[in-house]
Amino acid sequence: MTKEKAIIIFTVAIDVLGLGIIIPVFPVYVESFGLTALNVTMLFSIYSFFSFMSAPFLGALSDKIGRKPVLLVSIFSTSIGWLIFSLARSFPLLIVGRVIDGLAAGNYSTAQSSLSDISKDSKDRASNLGILGMIFGFGFIVGPFIGGVLSRISHATPFYFVAGLAFINVILAYFFLPETNIHIDKSKKIKWNPLKPLYAAFTNKKLKRVYFVWFLFNLIAVAGNSIFALYLAKIFGFNAFISGLFFMMVGIILAVNQGFLMRKFWLEKFNERTLILLMLGFFSIGFLLICIHSLPLFILGTILNAFGQSILTVVMTSEIVGEAHVSERGESLGVLNAISSSATIAAPILAGSLFQSHVLLPYIICSILSFIALLIMRGYKFSKNPQIVDATTVLPEEVVI
Repeated sequence: MTKEKAIIIFTVAIDVLGLGIIIPVFPVYVESFGLTALNVTMLFSIYSFFSFMSAPFLGALSDKIGRKPVLLVSIFSTSIGWLIFSLARSFPLLIVGRVIDGLAAGNYSTAQSSLSDISKDSKDRASNLGILGMIFGFGFIVGPFIGGVLSRISHATPFYFVAGLAFINVILAYFFLPETNIHIDKSKKIKWNPLKPLYAAFTNKKLKRVYFVWFLFNLIAVAGNSIFALYLAKIFGFNAFISGLFFMMVGIILAVNQGFLMRKFWLEKFNERTLILLMLGFFSIGFLLICIHSLPLFILGTILNAFGQSILTVVMTSEIVGEAHVSERGESLGVLNAISSSATIAAPILAGSLFQSHVLLPYIICSILSFIALLIMRGYKFSKNPQIVDATTVLPEEVVI
């Protein structure tokens, strides 16, 4: 591994570790202000909205001025955002913290661009992006456990820790992170429209039905994740530490499925279309099991959902991108990112509203939507049987905070 690749990966590892740390603590911390479940999930959506609006600009800016300055600003924004969040004593200040973080949320995507810059060929690029995927999985295995331990000191401690971690990352990146973009075009005019990919999806006669299923999948996954810790606390009385252990379990399943079992088992035993239908079925059954007030069934439902989420992310990406002409695959990935981002904005608010009405309602609705998605896909015939593409080319929005 080259020095510059190792530095980029280390920078991402610190960033992803911080994200994993705050996942199980986030809802508990916000609720400690006396706020409702809807307030908690609104903070997810606020971040996602500003991230959705800023992402095209940051991507174009990194082409114009370089990857390093954009990544430095993005990581520094994360540090300041979490610092304000940890110091907040009111809901408006919590919002300010999430807005600041969301406005420059380009850490992961800029790192992807940096690794693409230093890749020798397409095979090397896929390998590099795969390393990022493994790092992301590692962060979501170790991070929630650390977050749970830190939460025993206070609910704010994990956020102070992550703010400090991000600031240290800024300093290290400033001195050691190389500039990888050798094709900087300072004269480039930045044009961006975050709604353009969504319009492309809506007007695509061939794939709009599949794009709709992709939206449902992301909506379901994010809705379930955004109230997961709240549900554990409400139904079973579990604290942030126990929630962290559950998230760690999910992270292990995601990493093992995507890193090892995908090619060696799932794609050996099933074709891609069958896997999509099977995993949507896992989703529908998993959410129903979660609704039963039984810890063993809850664990089983969570495992089924983790299997569904990890496999659907890869297989649906592969199928949709494989349907596009080779010259349009970049555009297809942009459409997928836009759809998942829009789902990430809508899902937390929907889940929070339903959770306030009845604690089981979000998961019942998720089960129904999963079944509807299954029925839609059951009647769709893909024209090709494409090779599986790297899942990390689509950002893991379903776990965004």
